[in-house]
Amino acid sequence: MKRIFLTGYMGSGKSTLGLRLAQKAGLSFIDLDHYIETRFRKTINEIFAEKGEKEFRIIERNMLREVGEFEDVIIATGGGAPCFFDNIDYMNKQGCCIYLQTTPEILFQRLKHARSNRPLLRDKTDSELMEFIKTNLSAREEKYKRSSIIFDTGELESYDAIEKAVERLYTIIEQK
Repeated sequence: MKRIFLTGYMGSGKSTLGLRLAQKAGLSFIDLDHYIETRFRKTINEIFAEKGEKEFRIIERNMLREVGEFEDVIIATGGGAPCFFDNIDYMNKQGCCIYLQTTPEILFQRLKHARSNRPLLRDKTDSELMEFIKTNLSAREEKYKRSSIIFDTGELESYDAIEKAVERLYTIIEQK
């Protein structure tokens, strides 16, 4: 039985690598944000707007505990999930937690084109976006680094690079 939790900042590759890795390993894949949206029949943005961040983080914690009981699964957490309550400790206890680490500069390159899809980033200029990434990543990194494994995802800019990263991750999870 395998439970793999992928953590990291938005744009670090959790969903992209998680789905490909699950396919290769023959495991189920769950994107925690999509799971929450399906369960609540609302987008994360709608839940945030209606309930606020504090209530959302409670929902997120409860849904993490739910999917954390599933077997043979790879779970891509939301970027903030490891940073609240005892979530990072829970994930490390339940399975293998992998921090997909990426530099602020690479995150900026990935996220600047996806601003319209990410409400927290939507109205930011390039310089504001870079500062936002640096500040938030710095605040979260201590929790992220408590993951069982730290895996560099700086080189995911091509299909071949993604496939190589999936191969390396597959080797890691097969040893767990």
